[in-house]
Amino acid sequence: MKMSASAAAASPALRFSSATPPLAPLHRPPRRRLPTVRCSLAAAPGVRAPPELVDSILSKVKGTDRGVLLPQEGHQEVADVALQLGKYCIDDPVKSPLIFGEWEVMYCSVPTSPGGLYRTPLGRLIFKTDEMIQVVEAPDIVRNKVSFSIFGLEGAVSLKGKLNVLDSKWIQVIFEAPELKVGSLGFQYGGESEVKLEITYVDEKIRLGKGSRGSLFVFLRR
Repeated sequence: MKMSASAAAASPALRFSSATPPLAPLHRPPRRRLPTVRCSLAAAPGVRAPPELVDSILSKVKGTDRGVLLPQEGHQEVADVALQLGKYCIDDPVKSPLIFGEWEVMYCSVPTSPGGLYRTPLGRLIFKTDEMIQVVEAPDIVRNKVSFSIFGLEGAVSLKGKLNVLDSKWIQVIFEAPELKVGSLGFQYGGESEVKLEITYVDEKIRLGKGSRGSLFVFLRR
């Protein structure tokens, strides 16, 4: 029996009689969801210092006129806690954005290291220190300011410097001549100065540093 070509084309039974059966759909394994990575200024959890250590060093320097009123054993206690905090310092702290910000000088083991002659025994009698602030601005600007009062007048000594990274922990700051303001009067005096500081610990709350001559600093973020 012969069937016309048009009839064969119209017959569903014959349309696929010689065709290869369709392939089964491929079953792909479900895609694994990758964990979301979030960036933060905080140090990695593995190097975070216990909060009680941070609270301890702040409690030891609070109300001491930035260390001036501490007895020798008090200075040693601060140094001991600073040594423990140093074990939790992040790698390459000079490269961390945590160093930037406005910091208050809470303590220095050598009273004249921050503030110079204004923090000597005679200087403290004449100039009543109100606050000592250090601002570190990205990428490389440091501003120090000592605010004081003298004979009922408000005054301040300000320095602006350039920050240079020496290695993973040490920085150098070259300051311009300081500017003195008392009341409405202001002028610059002296010349450039230079300091070197090792960052021994930094987090969202405090920063610890050690000067090239061994003086210990405790800064509190404002």
